[in-house]
Amino acid sequence: MANDASTVFDLVILGGGSGGYAAALRGAQLGLDVALIEKGKVGGTCLHNGCIPTKALLHAGEIADQARESAQFGVKATFEGIDMEAVNKYKDEVISGLYKGLQGLIASRKVHYIEGEGKLSSPTSVDVNGQRVQGRHVLLATGSVPKSLPGLEIDGNRIISSDHALKMDRVPKSAIVLGGGVIGVEFASAWKSFGTEITIVEGLKHLVPVEDENSSKLLERAFRKRGIKFNLGTFFDKAEYTEDGVRVTLADGKTFEAELLLVAIGRGPVSQGLGYEEQGVTMDRGYVLVDEYMQTNVPTISAVGDLVPTLQLAHVGFAEGILVAERLAGLKTVPIDYDGVPKVTYCHPEVASVGITEAKAKEIYGADKVVALKYNLAGNGKSKILKTAGEIKLVQVKDGAVVGVHMVGDRMGEQVGEAQLIYNWEALPSEVAQLIHAHPTQNEAMGEAHLALAGKPLHAHD
Repeated sequence: MANDASTVFDLVILGGGSGGYAAALRGAQLGLDVALIEKGKVGGTCLHNGCIPTKALLHAGEIADQARESAQFGVKATFEGIDMEAVNKYKDEVISGLYKGLQGLIASRKVHYIEGEGKLSSPTSVDVNGQRVQGRHVLLATGSVPKSLPGLEIDGNRIISSDHALKMDRVPKSAIVLGGGVIGVEFASAWKSFGTEITIVEGLKHLVPVEDENSSKLLERAFRKRGIKFNLGTFFDKAEYTEDGVRVTLADGKTFEAELLLVAIGRGPVSQGLGYEEQGVTMDRGYVLVDEYMQTNVPTISAVGDLVPTLQLAHVGFAEGILVAERLAGLKTVPIDYDGVPKVTYCHPEVASVGITEAKAKEIYGADKVVALKYNLAGNGKSKILKTAGEIKLVQVKDGAVVGVHMVGDRMGEQVGEAQLIYNWEALPSEVAQLIHAHPTQNEAMGEAHLALAGKPLHAHD
């Protein structure tokens, strides 16, 4: 292995996804000499196989639904079907534009970019393309890939992952979605809008099971109304090919048949064969373990993003990467409060939240110390105009701060910005209630909910 001893970087980053490139950009901005190593395309899963392409599909589905339902708004439109070639062209144009912009940023910040498959070769070096890249610190940011179950082979034909689903050239007539978490319900929602008959199989009791139970129930009600079927509370047993599709059998013997099976049970870390354990990095089930400052047990090595067992969200990766860069540059850093991270599931209707659930709040503070309030979007003018249904639920410590905001409804993801300020600044309902929210907006529902919680409801019943 040739050792390029002429340069020792301040920071060598293995992986150019959300966490890796955020650390590279912030590190370079702070004067660090940074090398960024990526085997695929900078931007990683989020840009190329996750957040951005799935949201483009969901928006195309939203347009399809609006065309079908236009008559209720007095608009005469005809829906003639989905042109997947054109949908994919639109999706790819969005990705391409963002990718070019990101490449420009990397270049303008003078980050030393190396395309190739890297491997950790010591606590201060990464081997790539026959070269040893030396650094005073190494950041591991190799991300994640779709997971499967023992005995369930994802073949890319009738049994597919989200990666395959994003590249489909047709709309499946029917599909079984294995997994009712974020990935599963987003694809179920988009495909239903495209015209696919959907059945979701989720082993736990509810869809989006990490959300507040009220949000899960509201989403289930909305999915029933849309004709999206789901089976909850029974785990998967096996999948097998039929003459023209696939059959899924559950642990209780119940079976479902469809053209395709989408395996959407989450994502697992990319860490095998990359030299992590050989260099003494502590691991658990493939994840790299870190402290609150993203540092591993090896002082010269940090890790961020989907590789570590924190929330698998692009914006979490950004924040973790920035934290590492600022720590290495000598700035004072504050650990991330993961409860304070906004979460959005971009199905129709959207599910958004920040803070803790009502159940978690009762566990922490005691049932008698927790107050919960639900504000129905039926009382919100803009939501009426949009013909969306849902709720904003607030969870408060009695006579104290709001510790959870949980929302279901179209465009609720756009309201989570104020919600995260309320949680992270430990706002009292009375403090939010005195702020004036524009009318008519959906954002106004946030103000109305806090008015009600503060004991002075306006467009809500006492």
